[in-house]
Amino acid sequence: MAEDPIEIVNLRKEYGKFTAVNDLNLTIKKNSFTGLLGPNGAGKSTTLKILTHLINATSGEAYLNGVDVTKDPKKALTDVGTVIENPEFYPYLTPRETFRYVGELIGMKKEQISAETEDILERVKMTDWGDKRLGTFSKGMRQRIALGQALLNNPSIIILDEPTSGLDPRGMAEIREVLKNLRNHSNNLTIVMSSHILPEVQDLCDRIAFINHGTLLKDDDISVFESSEGTRCLIAKIDGLPTDDMIAQIDSFDYVVSAERLGNDIAITMGADTKLRSRLYKDLSDMDMMIYGLTEQDALEETYLDLIKESR
Repeated sequence: MAEDPIEIVNLRKEYGKFTAVNDLNLTIKKNSFTGLLGPNGAGKSTTLKILTHLINATSGEAYLNGVDVTKDPKKALTDVGTVIENPEFYPYLTPRETFRYVGELIGMKKEQISAETEDILERVKMTDWGDKRLGTFSKGMRQRIALGQALLNNPSIIILDEPTSGLDPRGMAEIREVLKNLRNHSNNLTIVMSSHILPEVQDLCDRIAFINHGTLLKDDDISVFESSEGTRCLIAKIDGLPTDDMIAQIDSFDYVVSAERLGNDIAITMGADTKLRSRLYKDLSDMDMMIYGLTEQDALEETYLDLIKESR
């Protein structure tokens, strides 16, 4: 268990008759930035709350650096930084005072707190605000301070539960920039983050674990999911509703792998050659179809939607 920083084994959480986490098994690789991706209610936050000992598991095991947090949470969380739900601070304290207070609570020396504070304020781009009262900060600024607090004791694991939730576009961009810098410039740091926003995970993470109904659907390097394996999926928006005859005719084209109804649109999987797009447009026009748009579906998005659909 000690080789991987996070190892989840048959983890289960029940609330009466409702099962939030359903015998989940998941390994988080060392030095990876892993995104737990799934729709709202998939069990992502519940899993992270168990990992951070905010709630107890019904059964199963969850190891942090080889220590089972369900049995010895104090030892397991020694080398872990977390940002779970909305961070709360004393509004009358400044970031420097907050870091000093937290550092003393966890037994850091004053010299170490001082050195780490200046480094962290720079990393989360809050140096100019280090002596301002937290009560005057926006939610995005408080979230950056929460990230800084999680980094204070130089942990080997960072656990984040939807870190951009509730932020405006600017706040989301600022948090993502901080996380990118952590990913690119931190040695021996493993980050796991939950999100239901696919582009966010795609932008930040190098591994993805798809979760729904509290169960792991699939996990791997993001490059595996982004590969289209020689095909591309185009979404055709047409005037009116697609008919079975339309679908069958498109499916018969020699360069089309498959055609299927996707709501009011038609999802067409075909060869990856870019020249085929023009050919498809011409063939659809020859069918007397009024085409309003022909857009390419991202391979990762297609994988995500397929996995979620299959797990319903």
